[in-house]
Amino acid sequence: MKTTVLVVVGVVLVLIGATWTLQGLGYIKGSVMTDVTLWAVIGPIVVVIGLVVGVLGIRRRSTL
Repeated sequence: MKTTVLVVVGVVLVLIGATWTLQGLGYIKGSVMTDVTLWAVIGPIVVVIGLVVGVLGIRRRSTL
């Protein structure tokens, strides 16, 4: 159960980080985050964190 939660949290973080990156770069319009460089920096960091969490969940699942 915990491994599934880790994988889901990882996927959600990757999606949120990608959205923030695209907003920060100006590809997604209509938000206060559009064209703000801060979100173009924070987004990839969140993507990497999400990938790490997801991989930990997958590795944990494969060892059980």
